[in-house]
Amino acid sequence: MQAAKLSGKGRVSLPKNILSRYNWNAGQKLQIIDTGDGVLLKSAQPFKPTQLDEVVGILQHTGKPVSLEEMEEAIRQGALERKHGYKHSKQTYVNSI
Repeated sequence: MQAAKLSGKGRVSLPKNILSRYNWNAGQKLQIIDTGDGVLLKSAQPFKPTQLDEVVGILQHTGKPVSLEEMEEAIRQGALERKHGYKHSKQTYVNSI
């Protein structure tokens, strides 16, 4: 466990390894969340919250339509790749998109 000191102005300097781990830089906006047992720091959300109807149709698809089953298969293959650290053959991937 690492410790930090609170300055007379209420400032806390975070250890360099923590800043690096979360890719936090000077000027970074952070959320301060009161957990009741202490505080939690998280990166502030870079975008304002949106509703689905505000973003539907923003990305245009120019390829052939794909079925829900084809999308689910592509997601399944991606999850396997991530879990096992390998990629399926390009032919299998292309056929599943």
